[in-house]
Amino acid sequence: MIKVMLADDEDLVRSGLRTILSSAGDIEVVAECDDGVYVAELARQHRPAVVLLDIRMRTSDGVWYRTPTRTCDYRA
Repeated sequence: MIKVMLADDEDLVRSGLRTILSSAGDIEVVAECDDGVYVAELARQHRPAVVLLDIRMRTSDGVWYRTPTRTCDYRA
């Protein structure tokens, strides 16, 4: 099972992605957020293999959060 986290400030986009990904038998959406502020925290909590990250969100920039998410140490 591939664990995926969605980060997008548009509800419709997250809903559509969740529907498409959930229809695949080997993908599980384990977390969602509508604000980049929560990306690193949720990634540490849920340990997704993939984070689909919106580049432009209301209060934060998805590109800025790419580095802290990518460097999460899941062994901790």
